[in-house]
Order: sequence, then structure tokens, then C-alpha cells
Amino acid sequence: MQFKDSIRQLPAYKPARLTAAPPPNFVKLSSNENPLGASPLAVAAMHAALERAHSYPDSSAVQLREALAQHAGLSPEMVICSNGSDELILHLSIGFLDVGDAAVMAEGTFISYLLRTRELGGTAVRVPLRPDYTHDLAGLAAAITPRTRLLYVCNPNNPTGTTLGAAEVQAFLAHIPEHVLVVMDEAYFEYATRPDFPDMVAELRNGRTNLIILRTFAKIHGLAGLRLGYAYADRAIIDYLHRVRPPFNVNAIAQAGGLAALADTAHIERTLAHTAASRNLFQQELRALGLEPIPSETNFVAVHVGDDLAVAEGLAQRGYGITPISSWGVPGCIRISYGTPEQNAGFLAALAEVMPAAAVAS
Repeated sequence: MQFKDSIRQLPAYKPARLTAAPPPNFVKLSSNENPLGASPLAVAAMHAALERAHSYPDSSAVQLREALAQHAGLSPEMVICSNGSDELILHLSIGFLDVGDAAVMAEGTFISYLLRTRELGGTAVRVPLRPDYTHDLAGLAAAITPRTRLLYVCNPNNPTGTTLGAAEVQAFLAHIPEHVLVVMDEAYFEYATRPDFPDMVAELRNGRTNLIILRTFAKIHGLAGLRLGYAYADRAIIDYLHRVRPPFNVNAIAQAGGLAALADTAHIERTLAHTAASRNLFQQELRALGLEPIPSETNFVAVHVGDDLAVAEGLAQRGYGITPISSWGVPGCIRISYGTPEQNAGFLAALAEVMPAAAVAS
């Protein structure tokens, strides 16, 4: 049996595990899920769709793509749906990377870009984040070579929660050659509050062809369990990616749920209000513990705690799962998803216990 080195050398995906069995009522604050749950309209639509579970789904997700296109003011030919946005990252790697081709990305951003690039035998060129934990756009542009095929920008960035403004993104795009496809990952764009957040869809309306925008139903719509993502891009890119994706990659239940979730503005507004309240709480309480949270415009917050693995273990022993992100390229930091008010209060109390213990241990 001959295994491919590019695959064999990758770490297998394993969910975070505890050294002992998790305590009862374990609270997971590690995956940036919506603590308010799924869109109620989506849940009703999915129940109705179960009556047709014996039939294959629409292979092209036509209704959902039409709704997404109308939502963005684009044509349906500029939309593709996927089994989570991570599948789109894989499809981009399959479609654009040969062995030795390069993908440029930040060091300290969504880890899937790195893994999928290496999976296809590509070279991952990582540029450190700036001291304020934002993308170094000038550094990313400077890293481009004739072998660069993809360039990833996560805005807002996962796992730091930081954002980039319209002016700096515009200046950055002006320096990107046509042979490089800019992958703008906007999984958390609905949460962004800065008034100058860049309008990437307008770039597509204005004719930019070397740009693809990744988005998801997993976060604000509360549909993470469905694995439903989508992307906007020039017609030629979407047509090309349709040749990469397998048929029926988005199941019928997910299509029905996504279509209904788009119309559930009340759920979106509730989620945004809860996120804003949680963000204010964490800013205040983390500072009260002597910590300095990274300014976030997402449904999570990252903060420097020193030994992130020790802090994560201490929190797990107290019933709270978070994500240590040193391995992502953000040394000494943890990422905390906002939970329900009760979960947030319990977590902050647990963190107050863990931090002095972690300091003594170090």
C-alpha cells in the first residue's frame, strides 16, 4: 500500500479530548456555535423536508442559490453551495493547486487553509499577523510569486476576531496579479460592526474576476450541524468549481433549512443582540481579571493567558471547553465562544479560578 506523503504527514482531525471523562453538563465554548440555537423557521422547514428524505436533493441547489443571489444582488450563476465552507476550501485546493504551487495565508488564521493546501501537495506560505493581531496585507501581497495560485484573507479573522477596513483592502486588491485568486473568507461577516467593513460583493458586481467570497450558515443562522456553506464569485470560477464538487454535495434537509434561515431576520437580530451583550460582558470581566482581550467583531473572543494548554486543561476540568490557539499561530492565547448568559457567567467564574492556578504552575 502506497500512501501519499502529502496526506500521510497531515495530523488526523481529532476533536479536543480531556485527559479524563468530561464532567456532567460539560459546556462547549470551542466551536463558535450559536448559543441561541437554530433559526426556528429553518427548523420547521427541515421537519417538512424530512417527508421527502427518500428523494435525492437538487444537485445544483437551485432555489437556495437563487435566494442567495437575490440577497447579494448577483446572478445565480455567481453562487455555489457546499457541504460547509471547509469543503469549498478543499475544492479550491483541488481546483487550483498542483504539487509545488503555493497558497499564501496568515500565520494565525483559520487552520483549514494550511491543512487543505498541504493535503494537495501545495506549499503554504504563512505571513505573521501584525502586532494588533490583524492580517499584514502588505506582507501577504509581497509573498506572492509566479507559483502562487491562492491567497486567503479571513475577515473577520478566525481565531483572533479582528477585522480589516475597506480602504486597506482596496489598496491590497490593487496589488494582486490576475493569476492569483483572492479567497475572502467572511464566515463571521454578519457580526462585524465597524462602519467601513469592506463590501466584497460590490467588487464582484464591479467586475473583479480574481475574487471568491466564502460564507456559511453555521454561525449566525445556527445551522452548524447541517454543514452548509456557500460562495460568491465570477461566473467562470463558479462554473469551474461545479466541475470539482461531487453531485448532491448539499443534502435536501440543509437546502430547506438554509432557504428558510435566510428569511428569519428576527433570529438574526436576536443573535446580534445577544452577541453584543456577551462581547461587552467579556471585555469587562476579562479586564477585571487582569487580561487584555483582543478586540473582536465576532461571536467569540481571543485573549492572551500565557500557557494556553494549561489554561484549557484547567477549564476542562471545571466543565468548560475552549480552544487553545498556539498551534494556529497565536502563541499563548485561547479562543472563547460566547454561550448563553448562564454559560458565560459560569465560564468567567471558572476562568477566575484557573488563572491564578496557571500562574503558579508556570
